[in-house]
Amino acid sequence: MNLNSWFQKGLTKDEYIGQMTKNKEGMVSIFERFELDNKDKKKLEALQSKNLKAIVLTEDWCGDAMLNNPVLLRIAEAANMEVRFVLRDQNLELMDQYLTNGTSRAIPIFIFIDQEGNEVGVWGPRATEIQALVDKGRAELPDKDAPDFQEKQLAFYKSLGKSYQNDASIWQTVANSIIPVLL
Repeated sequence: MNLNSWFQKGLTKDEYIGQMTKNKEGMVSIFERFELDNKDKKKLEALQSKNLKAIVLTEDWCGDAMLNNPVLLRIAEAANMEVRFVLRDQNLELMDQYLTNGTSRAIPIFIFIDQEGNEVGVWGPRATEIQALVDKGRAELPDKDAPDFQEKQLAFYKSLGKSYQNDASIWQTVANSIIPVLL
């Protein structure tokens, strides 16, 4: 299937949010509170004539999707870019074309296409600075066979999720990472 066909198969923003059960509140909350600065809006408005579209490989249970998808939606508003959400677990044929490091089905993955369905850029699953934050937190966890590993891992991911939902500087970091892929 070509990328335009995948785009057509995808869910609209409202359809995606409507079917969410796990991270809906967090995603909507970030979307409602995140605003692009005027400098970024101007850059993105210049892209409106390109009529770009975005395919988002995602799943509701993914904390990174909860963070990154609403930031993309604000970027898409400024660039007048249509966005469609394709659920990873039901669409492995597409996901397997966009593996992280050639092996991982990490999400979200944003595939930017032109009107003809040609890929013009890919982003994901995390901004470099956010990946460094995750790597640092994981490095501080005890060994996987330690008795408190699962407890410490759960606490780390819970803390990270709270940061994702409440730290506006993280939202801006994500935007700063996505925008150059479009320019």
